[in-house]
Amino acid sequence: MATREKKSPSKPTSVDRPKAAGAQTKTAAAPGLALGRSPGMEALTAEISKVARTPASVLIVGESGSGKELVARAIHEASRRADKPFVPVNCGAIPASLIEAELFGHEKGSFTGANAQNIGYFEHASGGTIFLDEVTEMPIDMQVQLLRVLESGAFHRVGGLEEIHVDVRVLAATNRDPYEAIRDGTFREDLLYRLAVVPLFVPPLRERPEDIAFLADRFLKQFNEKEKTSKSFSAAALANLAAHDWPGNVRELKNTVHRAFILSDDSVEVPALGSKKKRAEFGLVAPEGEVVMQVGSRLADAQRDLIMATLKHHQGDKKLTAAALGVSLKTLYNRLETYENV
Repeated sequence: MATREKKSPSKPTSVDRPKAAGAQTKTAAAPGLALGRSPGMEALTAEISKVARTPASVLIVGESGSGKELVARAIHEASRRADKPFVPVNCGAIPASLIEAELFGHEKGSFTGANAQNIGYFEHASGGTIFLDEVTEMPIDMQVQLLRVLESGAFHRVGGLEEIHVDVRVLAATNRDPYEAIRDGTFREDLLYRLAVVPLFVPPLRERPEDIAFLADRFLKQFNEKEKTSKSFSAAALANLAAHDWPGNVRELKNTVHRAFILSDDSVEVPALGSKKKRAEFGLVAPEGEVVMQVGSRLADAQRDLIMATLKHHQGDKKLTAAALGVSLKTLYNRLETYENV
């Protein structure tokens, strides 16, 4: 965590994509990383193996559902801190009024409802790794405090006088272009330089079609092991999976395989996701700006499709999506987390 900052840092290439591995020698995958076998993912795996051995902060950039947390876990598991805690924190899901106390803890009586001392995420991660997901959604005043912690390795609990020192490696992620967030005034440029000592980009699934069958088989294996079954994909199912553009990335693929697994017998069938008729039958998003579903669809499915369609319409911007749906940002994050765990 305590890496020395250069006086004149160069502009971090946080949205640069790793060069294809091509004919390079394959690098052994970092522990826990099984995101794909495409050249882009082999290049990313090679970068992970290098950065994992260092204490450097890492900023992981990629679309929603592309596997940023899996990349962070792989870095942790391949590092010298693998036997210490890995603490993931969704910065966008914590109310602005509580985020300081959640990250750094608070003393008893420091505010209304603080009936006991609370240890924050940074202390829980001491000796290990903290993963700050959706870091560009963190309130701007909180970013100042985070920058101080990154520079000094110390902080105070809310309401406390004691300076707490921790040894924590910080990994962060965002589904936004960080420079766009800087231009919007929602993200500090100096914090970007500190977080993006090593920037990593996770390519979307549509740009690595070679990984679709690999990941689908991996997910099907997981479901088979959990349910004590031995289901397999039909040839048509694999063809339909390969033909889809996967706007929801790896998360959408996993949910699609799970749904097909539940609805199928020994041979797992997947409808042609690209056709309007099949997309409507399967409860997926139809043409841009519309959501199509069958009469009699479950309310939970209809709600999910509307949320995901609105999120896509706003290009992954959760604040705009929550406002358009008329719900709080926390409610939206809770819904998305539920869908991710389906």
